Amino acid sequence: MQDFEILGAFYLGRLHDLAAGKARDELLLYDSRDLTTHAVIIGMTGSGKTGLGLDLIEEAAIDRVPVLAIDPKGDLGNLALTFPALRSEDFLPWVNAQEAATAGQTPEVFAAATAARWRDGLASWGQDGARIARLRDAVDITVYTPGSTAGTPIALLSGFRAPPPALLADGDLLRDRVQSTATGLLALLGIDGDPLSSREHILLSLILEQQWTAGRDVALADLIGLLQQPPIARVGVLDLESFFPAKERFAFAMRLNNLLAAPGFAAWGAGEPLDIGRLLHADSGKPKVSILSIAHLSDSERMFFVTLLLSELLCWVRTQPGTSSLRALLYMDELFGYLPPVANPPSKQPLLTLLKQARAYGLGLVLATQNPVDLDYKALSNAGTWFIGRLQTERDKQRVLEGLEGAAAGGSFDRQRMEQVLAGLGQRVFLMHNVHEKAPVVFQTRWTLSYLAGPLTREQLRRLSHETQPAARPAEQPAPTAGAGAAEARAAGPAPAASPPLLSPGMPQCFLPMPVGVAGPVVCAPFAFGAADVLYSSGPMRVEQSRRLLLLAPISDGPVPVEWSAARELSLDLASVSRNAPPDGRFLPCPAAVSRPRQQEAWQSALQKHLRTERPLQLLRSDALKLTSTPGESERDFRIRLAAAARELRDAAVARLHARYGQKFATLEARRLRAQQAVQRESSQAGQRKLDTAVSFGAALLGSMFGRKFVSAGSASRMGTAIKSAGRIGKENADVARAQETERAVQDATAALEAEFAAEVARQESRYDAVTDVLADVTIKPKAADISVHFAGLAWVPCTPGADGRPQPCL
Repeated sequence: MQDFEILGAFYLGRLHDLAAGKARDELLLYDSRDLTTHAVIIGMTGSGKTGLGLDLIEEAAIDRVPVLAIDPKGDLGNLALTFPALRSEDFLPWVNAQEAATAGQTPEVFAAATAARWRDGLASWGQDGARIARLRDAVDITVYTPGSTAGTPIALLSGFRAPPPALLADGDLLRDRVQSTATGLLALLGIDGDPLSSREHILLSLILEQQWTAGRDVALADLIGLLQQPPIARVGVLDLESFFPAKERFAFAMRLNNLLAAPGFAAWGAGEPLDIGRLLHADSGKPKVSILSIAHLSDSERMFFVTLLLSELLCWVRTQPGTSSLRALLYMDELFGYLPPVANPPSKQPLLTLLKQARAYGLGLVLATQNPVDLDYKALSNAGTWFIGRLQTERDKQRVLEGLEGAAAGGSFDRQRMEQVLAGLGQRVFLMHNVHEKAPVVFQTRWTLSYLAGPLTREQLRRLSHETQPAARPAEQPAPTAGAGAAEARAAGPAPAASPPLLSPGMPQCFLPMPVGVAGPVVCAPFAFGAADVLYSSGPMRVEQSRRLLLLAPISDGPVPVEWSAARELSLDLASVSRNAPPDGRFLPCPAAVSRPRQQEAWQSALQKHLRTERPLQLLRSDALKLTSTPGESERDFRIRLAAAARELRDAAVARLHARYGQKFATLEARRLRAQQAVQRESSQAGQRKLDTAVSFGAALLGSMFGRKFVSAGSASRMGTAIKSAGRIGKENADVARAQETERAVQDATAALEAEFAAEVARQESRYDAVTDVLADVTIKPKAADISVHFAGLAWVPCTPGADGRPQPCL
């Protein structure tokens, strides 16, 4: 059987002969890089569409490509049902008891039969339990259930995170993100929010854009307050009150509050955050297959979740470096309603953008549906591969042919032949139209490694979640408090004042931004604040990184008022720090140490020393790939980047191997053809020689027997010629043997070259593993001349009372 464990090649099945109605021996190996131009799977119920989708995901997982799989039907959870031992007890919890009863069997007997059927089915396609084990070792598989605790929940309603700087810098992308988020949220509220005519949509979009542009995340509770008192005065040429009166804004905010308070929505705020990076890779950097099951949600809830997910994915894509290899895969089953040809649901815009732009960043989209008439084929003209299965109606066939013709724009398209092919497709038989290949092919899908149990119930999802639940993350460290003894004294001391106390002229002061939507009383407490730009440079390591550090440290009345080593690093924008006190602020008293002489110089000197000695740049280094992590890049993210770099090197190396060995294989093939021709030629000559000799002997013998003389001169001559011909037969036979030996030598050389090529390919696969690579720690300390202090002085920080009565910064 042809080898299918080839780097970067997805084993999808065997080529199929429609005329004979059976699969051929030739395998269909799909180049993974072709998925960067996206793929579409279309087929009616029972066509085998889900099986093909699982085949694609399984092959991506084996190649350690992370996958996001949106599952509206509940079928894709079957990817977690992988049993390398193929024992009946592995299948028993997942077989359908009703099917067993219908078959007149106990569940145990039915599970044993299912295990045997799966074992035989895999073997018929050259697969076994070892390949299932390879799949399980390559990735982590998790089933997420937004809005439900049946699987691993995802927190959505806790807040909307600000997009990364790369997206904020692109005005078009930012507007698309704001619009899709606002539309999705309004759909969840049951409001038809048209971006041009809906006041709710316009106001919500303005608030989100204003907050995100300032770099602030927006919690749902914050959004309720912002809707009542928006941070804007005018909308277009109208003042806010004329555009959207306060009374009506309050009613809008109440609808959002009711959504937040509804018991059924408690699960929407619990679970892991919607973080694309963590959905694609585990904390160790190991790739993941994240199945996002939304079968339990209503239509509006599905649209809300899918829109947010696609928007987050678009943000993630924009932060990735470009690549020609497949970095990640988005699979979406049952596309119906998310990319229609006429309407514009919230999901459509981010899907369109991903189809147009994701290719450059190595993200492939695979979109599946059984409703071809509900697809925007102009959008799907961006898809390079079409997998077409059995279709239900003639209208469906015509729509698919229109889509295929659009995808083949600029190339040849035989519509009549395609109609004939589509009419002959059967179960698990698909037409693959790939723009990267010379012609379309028909193939039958392989047996899935995963057990196809059908849509999983909530109890089955809970069982899977219990078996694959990730370990809890460590709790975050508490923020520093505003000074030990002094804070306690202030907590029980004078009431906060309406204005900050007077400071000596030598002590600069600033005011950190007031929070929005914080519950409880807020006061401003004094902290030491330092802001500096630090350049970390190392010629040997080829590192030159600049960081802006904003440090907040408590102040005490001790001999050393400020300990910068106890400082907390802030992530706010320095431009948001003001020199003017907020008009409605309430300020706690300052420690006496602030009034000591020359405090600012002492604080700045101590800050510079702290930055030089205690704030080195800690990086990681891969000696194998000669790459160094960037500031703020976690080991997990660094390993993910290393894996992508290694995959690019691997693909390039395999391409070079194909180029290097291709000529050798061509030369051997030419030699083999010449050797075959020589064998045929020499065999033909030897056969002719035997025939000529036999004829000569026969003629000579007849002449001698029936001639007038016992031995005539002619018969003697013919006899001599025959004897000479018989002597040449041995030489002809020797020539045939030599030609056959030459042919065998060429075959042996070809087999040896194939083994050498396979060994070289295998060596490239095992050359580097980003997950297990031992990374070196790199420490770079800045020089004194590379530290530029912008501010060292007193900062007034908005705080709320902590459990011990001390003010806690609410940044």
